[in-house]
Amino acid sequence: MTTPPSSRLTAARSLGRRLMGRQEAGLVLVTAAVAAALTLFAGSHLDRRTGETINDFWNSHTLVQTATDASFFAIMAVGATVVIISGGIDLSVGSIYALSGVASALLLRAMGPMPDAATVGVALLVCAGVGTLCGMVNGALVVGLKVHPFIITLGTMWILRGIAFVATRAESILLPEALTGFAKAPLGLGGGLYPVPMLLMLMVTVAGALYLTRTVPGRHVFAFGGNLEASRFAGLPLGRIQIGVFALSGLTAGLAAFLGAGFYGSVSSGDAQGYELYVIAAAVVGGASLVGGRGSAFGAMLGALLIVLFRQSIRTLRFDQNYEWIVVGCAIIVAVVIDQWSARAAARRLARAAEAVPAGESRVAAA
Repeated sequence: MTTPPSSRLTAARSLGRRLMGRQEAGLVLVTAAVAAALTLFAGSHLDRRTGETINDFWNSHTLVQTATDASFFAIMAVGATVVIISGGIDLSVGSIYALSGVASALLLRAMGPMPDAATVGVALLVCAGVGTLCGMVNGALVVGLKVHPFIITLGTMWILRGIAFVATRAESILLPEALTGFAKAPLGLGGGLYPVPMLLMLMVTVAGALYLTRTVPGRHVFAFGGNLEASRFAGLPLGRIQIGVFALSGLTAGLAAFLGAGFYGSVSSGDAQGYELYVIAAAVVGGASLVGGRGSAFGAMLGALLIVLFRQSIRTLRFDQNYEWIVVGCAIIVAVVIDQWSARAAARRLARAAEAVPAGESRVAAA
């Protein structure tokens, strides 16, 4: 039995309304618009090997490179979004990245040559373990000292990078080729395309989305950030929730460090300096509310992609790259302003709905 065309049309409209009603719908449209504008104005060049005309932006190399550049920020932004949803903030993600990479490099150098699989496994475990431990320390300090996360993570940002600096004596440490072989595995694409960072970014994003939307701890994070007093009266383990969100932020920073160290082939105490700006910007541009209670993993990934697209537009359109920081800063301000406007609009809609309910009920009673 075939479905009538009217039913298919109704189902398509319903699906469209649901998609447009999602938090990330506007961000998807903006990202698509920026990509379309870059494709239109980027120009083209002649491929010497094939003789074909190739768009300077819309080609496999630029697209994969853009996704690769975004992957390091996006992976950390997923963890940072969880912290922001809880009403906190983590300024130490760049330092956790640096310390995780340095710790794995020092341990691998001390252990000596190993099989490729063991080398990759040890590096992954060390980066993830050190990152998670640093995040748990952040959370424990916030809970134990009852100091705002901004102050705690501002302090640990310097402490952790200082530990990495002392441990390496400011030297850059080369990593085994097995890590570079893993991070730059072509997976059959060839032609200098490295899809592993993009695939890991998607995996972390999906895992973060499932955690936030399909698990009880994820719902507790939203409750904690949305209404602290109600969460306290509901008997939620507030201290455990705070430590958990910072541990997740540290874990994603460690995973990004593992990926970045392998991709670039070396680590140093100066790695990821300034990443805090991009990570927080990606989370905020992706829809995370700085007052807590709202955000999504997919929004964080899209925010990172959008910021990298802005950076890419400066290069592709041959603008002065010194304007990069200005563009990112403006993106943060615009995103926060839009977030505040949307929050006020939502509050007004709820207020109007609340006022309309008693009137409707009174009319029914009178009839």
